Amino acid sequence: MQFTTKQNLLFIVLLLALVFLFLLNISLGSVSIPLKELVKGLFSQEMSKESWEIILWNFRFPKAITAILVGIGLSMSGLLMQTLFRNPLAGPYVLGLSSGASLGVAFIILGTGLLPTFISTFFISNYGLVLASSLGSFLVLMAVLLVSQKLKDTMAILIVGLMFGSFTSAIVSVLSYFTSAEKLQKFTFWSMGSISNLSWNEISLLSLFVFIGIGISFSVIKPLDALLLGEKYAQSIGINYKKTRFLIIISTSILAGSITAFAGPIAFIGLAVPHMAKLLFQTSNHFVLFWSTLLLGAIVMLCCDTIAQVPGNDITLPINAITSVIGAPVVIWLLIRKKQFYS
Repeated sequence: MQFTTKQNLLFIVLLLALVFLFLLNISLGSVSIPLKELVKGLFSQEMSKESWEIILWNFRFPKAITAILVGIGLSMSGLLMQTLFRNPLAGPYVLGLSSGASLGVAFIILGTGLLPTFISTFFISNYGLVLASSLGSFLVLMAVLLVSQKLKDTMAILIVGLMFGSFTSAIVSVLSYFTSAEKLQKFTFWSMGSISNLSWNEISLLSLFVFIGIGISFSVIKPLDALLLGEKYAQSIGINYKKTRFLIIISTSILAGSITAFAGPIAFIGLAVPHMAKLLFQTSNHFVLFWSTLLLGAIVMLCCDTIAQVPGNDITLPINAITSVIGAPVVIWLLIRKKQFYS
């Protein structure tokens, strides 16, 4: 499909913004690195200070790559869910997918002491963490999907998602009560959300899962436009609805599960970014929305991370707090807009 001239210009602006924010993100922090030195470092030339090289390659660069992966993964899962449910308020955090993934991780971090050693050894690994997290997301998504077929009201589905979130939080609280202080502290830090502690091996693994999820998402672009008009319409034009729905569920579970496993539960990115893409490009064509959502997801996440690292200070704020500050007003605006639309 061909993009319009206006869309091409917008994509160029977004790409330039992404490059600018990437450079800004890796230059700012407790120690500021001049742009000239950054460019030298990125093109494998020796930087003026060895400490800058260590900061760039061991801390800043991996963190920026993680921010981009988290941004594109969560925003894409949000776009898929909003289309599948035909609900503008659907998202991995709002519908309880992140809570399901958190429950999977809680079982691993807090509950592995109750399992035999050979089983707990596998689950404590990165693969086990992603598996448990994705499985938690998958089960919650399936449960919400079953309920949504009975409830056609948008707000009712939203409340069901919140109830699933409360239910999983209750189980986590029970697990916390019976675990050691060390494991509880580890889970508490994880639940605040962080993209700064990943090794290159963990980033490689996260990249693999995110690209698998994005690849599956790309394969269902064409049916997504038909899904907006309902299940019956999609089937009438020859789309295999069950297969498409299954692929969306698998893709969303992989994206939300793997990102939550490595970066913690990050709120509102999946909900807010698809709406930003729709408002900016003024289209419901999913081929355009696919690429615009990926770019905007990466841009928004880099912005949030730049704010979270508080340039010029040694402190780092939890990324979840920053995304909530940006995302919560978007949810309120959508609720008001929806009420005005139906009144």
